[in-house]
Amino acid sequence: MFSHNKRLQYTVHVSEPNPGLANLMLEQFGGPQGELAAACRYFTQALAEDDPGRKDMLFDIATEELSHLEIIGSLVCMLNKGSKGKLAEGVNSEAEIYRSLTGSGNDSHITQLLYGSGAPLTNSAGVPWTAAYIDTIGEPTADLRSNIAAEARAKIVYERLINLTSDPGVKDALTFLMTREIAHQKSFEKALYAIEPNFPPGKLPGDPRFTDLYLNMSSGDEVRGPWNQGGQWEYVDEPGAMDAGSGLATVSLNTDEEALNMQMALRTQSDPNASPLTGAELGMQKSPPSSMH
Repeated sequence: MFSHNKRLQYTVHVSEPNPGLANLMLEQFGGPQGELAAACRYFTQALAEDDPGRKDMLFDIATEELSHLEIIGSLVCMLNKGSKGKLAEGVNSEAEIYRSLTGSGNDSHITQLLYGSGAPLTNSAGVPWTAAYIDTIGEPTADLRSNIAAEARAKIVYERLINLTSDPGVKDALTFLMTREIAHQKSFEKALYAIEPNFPPGKLPGDPRFTDLYLNMSSGDEVRGPWNQGGQWEYVDEPGAMDAGSGLATVSLNTDEEALNMQMALRTQSDPNASPLTGAELGMQKSPPSSMH
């Protein structure tokens, strides 16, 4: 059961309206790294979780993400507040209203015109929120790693938003939200490493012939480091086929299937000695004749 507290988790003070900034803030409202995506990701994971500790943690963090959604949505609405009444009531001339809509840049007019200066579930480019942002796979050691990465990406977006504004109240609220991403990363990482073993994800260990190979798949100077050298790595400088086979794809067919495939191959084969005149060549503009002097 959910119960909504009418007070925000963190107080929002906006010094002055800024619809352009409001539009950018939508990235954390209805974007792939935003608070709704995080809340849905952790909530659905919690429903399927069998471990009581992880289940409780996921429900707690999912619920907190909804409170963050309320904070960022409130920021969006407060930043849009100046234009909301003007556009709704038509108090200015058409030209003045148009300038106020387009002067903020980054398509902020879409938010104001289509959504009445509210907080739509879109990203900053107007792309609607989608459940495709939820990448849960149902394996805790994989999902917790994904959650850690999701919190890290959200933190980076908050840092960028902080760098875009000089409004002290907006900076303060964004700093709170950014900091909570750090706390959630810590919780998820602790939960991950409380599972022993937790790597590789899943149950199967992998084929030992290939788990410690580093394949140098690029030409030129190779930079070496702990990701491709040391006692745990076998460095393969010029990798080829990784098994003892031919490296070709084969399939076993019955007699009828093999005959039909051969018939199709013969019917559709290209003549390597042909030089047919093509439609593209017929349509090419001929070079103008050289002038005679």
